[in-house]
Amino acid sequence: MIKKTTIGFIAGAVMAMTGQSAVADGHGEITVAYFLEWPMPFLAAKGSGAFDEALGKKVNWVSFETGTAMSAAMASGDVQIAVSQGVPPFVVAASGGQDLQIVDVAVSYSENDNCVVHADLEIDKDSAGELAGKKVAVPLGTAAHYGFLRQMDHFGVDVSTLSVVDMAPPEGAAALSQKAVDFACGYGGGLTRMKEHGNVLLTGAEKEEVGILVFDVISAPASYIAENGDELAKFLSVVTKENERYNSGAGGEEMVVAVAKEAGMDLDAAKNALAGMKMLSAEEALSDKWLGGNAATFMKGVADVFVNAGSIDKALDSYEGTINTGPLTAAKDM
Repeated sequence: MIKKTTIGFIAGAVMAMTGQSAVADGHGEITVAYFLEWPMPFLAAKGSGAFDEALGKKVNWVSFETGTAMSAAMASGDVQIAVSQGVPPFVVAASGGQDLQIVDVAVSYSENDNCVVHADLEIDKDSAGELAGKKVAVPLGTAAHYGFLRQMDHFGVDVSTLSVVDMAPPEGAAALSQKAVDFACGYGGGLTRMKEHGNVLLTGAEKEEVGILVFDVISAPASYIAENGDELAKFLSVVTKENERYNSGAGGEEMVVAVAKEAGMDLDAAKNALAGMKMLSAEEALSDKWLGGNAATFMKGVADVFVNAGSIDKALDSYEGTINTGPLTAAKDM
């Protein structure tokens, strides 16, 4: 049950590649993995051809449905760079021995993964100690499970005093609405429905301040990075510039329209999704809060949760070696 829940969240049932598969053939082109219906500023540059121009070669874009499928494509050599791979599938691949490295934070979406306490309890961050002895719905073995454990630790709530029920977010939301549980943790649509019946204990920004992160990464095979560091830096430079253009508002409505088109979404849906996303500057991504320190600690925590849930056999002793800040450091000065 736990393993099924975990795999359902981090991978999906099928490693499916959507659209036409375009595999890099020779040194004149590379292939980049991305997600449809996941609007991000870099997609404007995808549409304009800015990546091809910056790299001096053809960039093929292939859409995937899961981060685990991205890992498999990088393992086979079909994909050189993956944009917005989720941390859980990255951790699973790295823990299993795949030689992948994180080179940038693609997007932070801390508001989209949280725990919600039923409104009738009137418990907030100042009275969170009152959760002791309560019943909670948590999708075990997921990043939400890790976030739940970290929040309880932050508030000094002994998890052993809680009745923890393994529930996927939609089920947790339903249980919370029926008062079958006192609080519930989850992400996505399930979290949205949970909020209809209660309140979060910590906002996304507050979670980040105590080191609880929810983010996607830009990843690549270590062998590709070692041989093509300059090329990767040029790629990340384009991503960084587009993030800056979006964050500053310089891109305007025109940029969001382009992003929506490339993401395969209507404009309103893209705007709603972007509202829950935070694009980091290169300086932020390289800081101790992210790739400079806390990200490795966070990944170790996620991996340990997966091991305890029986979802992976073992965790690495440290995930510091899975982060390579060299290309991004070079990119920010381009």
